[in-house]
Parts: sequence; structure tokens; C-alpha cells
Amino acid sequence: MRIFVHILVLLMGLMTAASAQARDDGKGPAKPLKMVVLGDSLSAGYGLPAEAAFPVRLQKALEAKGIKVDMTNAGVSGDTASGGRERLDWSVADGTDAVIVELGANDALRGIDPAVTRAALSDIITKLQTRKIAVLLCGMLAPPNYGSEYAAKFNAIYPDLSKSFGVPLYPFFLDGVAANPKINQADGMHPTAEGVDIVVKNMLPTVEAFLGALSGQRS
Repeated sequence: MRIFVHILVLLMGLMTAASAQARDDGKGPAKPLKMVVLGDSLSAGYGLPAEAAFPVRLQKALEAKGIKVDMTNAGVSGDTASGGRERLDWSVADGTDAVIVELGANDALRGIDPAVTRAALSDIITKLQTRKIAVLLCGMLAPPNYGSEYAAKFNAIYPDLSKSFGVPLYPFFLDGVAANPKINQADGMHPTAEGVDIVVKNMLPTVEAFLGALSGQRS
């Protein structure tokens, strides 16, 4: 009986060690998903401490839900969709599992031809899908100062691309935050830390579903 107990303990120890080794080798469930947020100042955390930036806050919110991610903030203030396309290869490292694309706000602010923005975002999604990287697209809305015709063309970009490429869409990145002076910085365009937390809270169910589908595909 003692011999049996010793053998059982030994076997349990070996199984535990093997399980830990599998996690260390990246084969177990503990392996975090590698995610990049490719964006502009709204992602970069313009005017905020580094720990208040959207990717950092999103990572914390996901981890609180038990979802482990290895997050990279690839937000560059002032970037347009075309700028994001130009730096895509070095902003999104090999081995990345998923990318949140948050670009286009500066295109709309500058009145860039929506066809140019559409082409740049199309190229970004195409390149990422070619690399077998999942994409979550964040929509943006044009300000009213360029008129309804411009707004209609610009605003249609995101749902159109979501449908044509089969990628999930979060319709408006600043939903619940835009135009609210209490949760935006003095410039009226960039969220405060509280505003960022609202963006994260509103977007979290979409990100959870996105990562859940991705995990199912990879398992």
C-alpha cells in the first residue's frame, strides 16, 4: 500500500511538471494572445500618463475577466490611415495574433478624400489577413464641418470594409465620450483618463467576443 501511494504521488508530480512545461512551451492554455492596437493619438494616449492609454486600460480590463493578452501600443499621434499602412510591417511584429485597427480620425479632421482612407484601411486589413492575423476594426465618424456628403462617404467606409473583409466592427471608437466636455481634454478631441475608461467599458464586450472567437479557432 505504501509503495502504491508513493507511485501515485510520483505520477501526480510528473503530471504537474508536464503541465507546467507545456505552459512554458506555449502549448498550454496559459499562453497569452499577442495583440497590437494600431492607431493614432486616441490609442497612443495623447495628453495622458502612459498607464492611462487605451491599450493599457484595455489589457487590465481583459485580465480582470481572466483573458491574458500581451498588448502592444502601436498608436502614433497625428497618424492617418495611410501613415498606419506605411508603418504596418514594423508596427505589427511576427507572431501577433490580433490587431485592433483604430485609424481615420485624423483623415476626417483634415478632410482627406474618403477614397484615400478607404484604400489605406483596405490595404491594412488585406496585409494582416494575408499574415493570418485577426482584425477588429474600429469605426470613426466625420465631423460635421465638411458637410453631409463628405460625412456620408467617410462614415460608410467602416461598415463597408467590415462586411467585405468579414472582420468584426466596433462602430464608433468614441461612442459615449465624443463631445462630452467632462470626459475630454481641453482640446475637446482627446478623452481624459476617465473618458478612456468609458471607451474601454463600452468596447469590452466586442473585444471579448473577438478574442473568444479567435481562441476557438486556434484551439
